[in-house]
Amino acid sequence: MNHAKRRLPPARERILQAADRLFYADGINTTGVDAVIEAAGVARMTFYKHFKGKDRLILAYLNGREVRWQALLDRCIQDAGDDPRARLLAVFDALKEWASSQSRYRGCSFVNAMAELAEPDHPARTLVTSYKRALRDRVFELAQATGTADPELLTDQLLLLYEGAITNRTFGHVTDAIEKARTTARHLIAMA
Repeated sequence: MNHAKRRLPPARERILQAADRLFYADGINTTGVDAVIEAAGVARMTFYKHFKGKDRLILAYLNGREVRWQALLDRCIQDAGDDPRARLLAVFDALKEWASSQSRYRGCSFVNAMAELAEPDHPARTLVTSYKRALRDRVFELAQATGTADPELLTDQLLLLYEGAITNRTFGHVTDAIEKARTTARHLIAMA
């Protein structure tokens, strides 16, 4: 019998997968390049061929998470149909699905990165700020579509719920934090 060799993903993809697992589970600062190289099963030279250093890997890691989050958010909004209120609530549906898909939920990878990368000029901080701004813009756009009198206020309220749900889900202080935040969001949207 001829057994075909199992094809591994390309080296760059393996490095990103390893970084994603390790950075999220163990933290960016505590995960060294050597641990990523070992987990990816690549040579040091291969790592540096694809990423000139850890900072570039961090940016690629965050970008990969943002791309996956945006795809999930887009799908949940699409699945919500044409009702503007349901589409706005879909932000919480996406959050719940995202949190449930993590083997060990550690909160928002972007907030975690901001906390870990304290240097004000670290390029990841600019990236994370732009991602959070894009989420705010998206929520504002969805809030406007509901016809609310004050979409700015509704956006602020929903984002406070969103971030609070993440924190409470992470620490386990509130049972079913995301679902409770969604219920509160539904009430806010109805009153807006």
